[in-house]
Amino acid sequence: MGKERFHAEKDGLLSSGLALSAYVTVDDTGARHQGKNGYVTHIGNEHFAWFQSTRSKSRINFLGLLRAGHSDYQINEDALAYMKAQGLSYVFLDALRQHESASFADQCAWQQHLNGLGMNTPRYRNIATEGALLGSLKRHGVAPDLAIISDDAGQFNVMIHGLCWVHAERLVHKLLPLNDQHREDIARVRGEIWSLYADLKDYKQHPTAKRKRELARRFDTVFIQKTLYATLDRLLRRIHMNKSELLLVLERPEVPLHTNGSERDIRDQVKKRKISGGTRSELGRQCRDTFSSLKATCRKLNISFWEYLTDRISCSDQIPLLPHLLEQRIALSA
Repeated sequence: MGKERFHAEKDGLLSSGLALSAYVTVDDTGARHQGKNGYVTHIGNEHFAWFQSTRSKSRINFLGLLRAGHSDYQINEDALAYMKAQGLSYVFLDALRQHESASFADQCAWQQHLNGLGMNTPRYRNIATEGALLGSLKRHGVAPDLAIISDDAGQFNVMIHGLCWVHAERLVHKLLPLNDQHREDIARVRGEIWSLYADLKDYKQHPTAKRKRELARRFDTVFIQKTLYATLDRLLRRIHMNKSELLLVLERPEVPLHTNGSERDIRDQVKKRKISGGTRSELGRQCRDTFSSLKATCRKLNISFWEYLTDRISCSDQIPLLPHLLEQRIALSA
């Protein structure tokens, strides 16, 4: 008990971060709780880090986390557009459109609404729920142009989505060559990928329309080429299908080309799992998420975590609330 102030400050970090940031990177890893496997999700950027443990890592779960503590479901233009793009039946889409601007207080109220529409197909219910959660995000101030950079895990593919180049190249690196020619092809292609990556990094500093066109053409040249290794060719074409997400930086030079920040932040969670195994009580789980978030954010804001804890426990309040400091840091970096 007595940790409510810390929990509230942690939740405020996510609300401020999602409302003011141009992008966040995301990742997840295993986290056991009460002897059962679960997951901890990281959301953050160079200014803040936020962790939350859950039983699953579905897209519904991720969108629920992005609500930053809110529990409502919203049918609005953004929700309906998402449902249509995901292939929701026009019968149910039209039925939901009749309730545009409707808000449902919690999961129970939303599920009752879907039951009333006769929506029994699990896939349709998932699509509708994802859309309603997305509608809730827009209602609660999540930046409309927020970019989410991930490692291509399906649950993170929402809103404006970008992909990590390190994870994409890793697929090529892990290929097993069957002969010397295959080995040479893999080495050459990896060199071309990293050369393109280096030029994309330079583009971030000096973006021009001409370089944008050149880099887009080079991407096609690298990922549509034919080699003497059929498996490599199929992989390159699969990566090419993610062209818009891998080249998001051409439209948004401020976004990162990788998720290294999330990988680095979540490493502490991996260490905790290996050492302690997991949490037993709900309070223990909540405290693990809260203090991991506050500690990592203090580090990013150049605040001593020890001094922060001393300040909060003594109620001296010399250190401003972290969400306020986060807002100032983002404003200065804009």
